[in-house]
Amino acid sequence: MRFLLYNIRYATGTGATFHLPVPGAGYLRSNRRVLAEMTQFIKAQDPDVVGLIEVDTGSIRSGLINQAKYIADSLDHYSIYQCKYGVSSINQMVPIVRKQANAFLAAPRVEGERFHYFESGIKRLIIELELADCAIFLVHLSLKFRHRHDQLRYLHGLVKQSTKPVIVAGDFNTFWGDGEIYLFCEAAGLVSANREGLCSYPSNAPRRELDFILHSKQIEVTHFEIPRVPFSDHLPLICDFKIPSIPVSPA
Repeated sequence: MRFLLYNIRYATGTGATFHLPVPGAGYLRSNRRVLAEMTQFIKAQDPDVVGLIEVDTGSIRSGLINQAKYIADSLDHYSIYQCKYGVSSINQMVPIVRKQANAFLAAPRVEGERFHYFESGIKRLIIELELADCAIFLVHLSLKFRHRHDQLRYLHGLVKQSTKPVIVAGDFNTFWGDGEIYLFCEAAGLVSANREGLCSYPSNAPRRELDFILHSKQIEVTHFEIPRVPFSDHLPLICDFKIPSIPVSPA
């Protein structure tokens, strides 16, 4: 099975023009050409499951285009998405911001999906996608160090409750290095698919490992790569994996 993780930054593109006429102005305008090129790239990878961070689900910024559905339709995938802020957050009332989401796109049969919410931080959404042989959690952790650790503690509880092998993926914002998640991985029994610690941010000159695909030890990773593509400020992560069947003991 192939899993692709990508922080697409609302298809706003990259480069100097993103910061004109003022720093960060690009967040207010997406680019349909970038979305189309990004979609073609994702389609060419032939993923079974896609985890998207920073998706616009239909604000005026994207021209009322639901980017999750646009990409899913191109892949002929099922899609599920949700605003990444807490249900009681004031951000749910702010134009454009209330359409900022995370999303799963999936080709295989989905057993179920659930939305969980962290107790701290601004970006609180956790999407749990249950497949036949595993559960995948998609997250976008806080920019604040203390909030990230509170969120990891909450996430540990969800992982331990799962009755299936688990993948935890997303933008972890680990600006202090991957040591931030060491204790979480040890406690949850997870390892990183990125064995070489390849960096994914920023896309033009990667020097930070912010995006992770963590998995239970029962899951066997057969291929991992971070393609150098210019569509977002983050690079995508591609992970091929399989879950060896567990022999059933005779009665």
